Amino acid sequence: MGNRFTVPNLSLEHALNARGISRIAGIDEAGRGPLAGPVAAAAVILPKNFSCPGLDDSKKLSASARRKFYDHLTTHADIIWSVATADHEEIDRINILQATHLAMRRAVEGLSEAPDHCLIDGLPLRLFPYPHDGIVKGDSISLSISAASIIAKVTRDDIMQEIDREFPQFGFAKHQGYGTKAHLEALRIHGPCRHHRRSFQPVAQLALPLDGP
Repeated sequence: MGNRFTVPNLSLEHALNARGISRIAGIDEAGRGPLAGPVAAAAVILPKNFSCPGLDDSKKLSASARRKFYDHLTTHADIIWSVATADHEEIDRINILQATHLAMRRAVEGLSEAPDHCLIDGLPLRLFPYPHDGIVKGDSISLSISAASIIAKVTRDDIMQEIDREFPQFGFAKHQGYGTKAHLEALRIHGPCRHHRRSFQPVAQLALPLDGP
């Protein structure tokens, strides 16, 4: 399925509804690329005629806009949603791709109602235990996936804020663990902390204690 739409909408969901498939969960993740912290995934089932002007791929929105949509989505009485993580130790043990898929499965398993079908941002997943379609750039196409992208992103950013309070020398609140110049310099000075992903470059290259100050 290509990117045929300029803004996310419910066309894919409605096409599945027309085939008799009722509960459709959009799934997306946040945090595959950073050098530290967990990867988060969210699953969201929207009401069939849901409308939320301005809701879009989380990467296209400001932090304040994401927070506004997050608050709306997570308090809406008719939205079924769940968010889950895989932590840095799981990422190092099974690799980031498998950890991302694990977080996605956990998110779906956390829904109060099991979905009949899932729309997942990206390519189809091998061995995923639910019927699904992989939608490349789905967070810009499917409103359900867009909603999931926002919930996953805000959840992970909040976790990184907590980690920042524990290890303020790394600046996690500013870069969320991504490999910015400031983060790499902090790694050089302090060595990795316990939230860093040991299997990620350049963390793996540092001949320094993995439990820094």
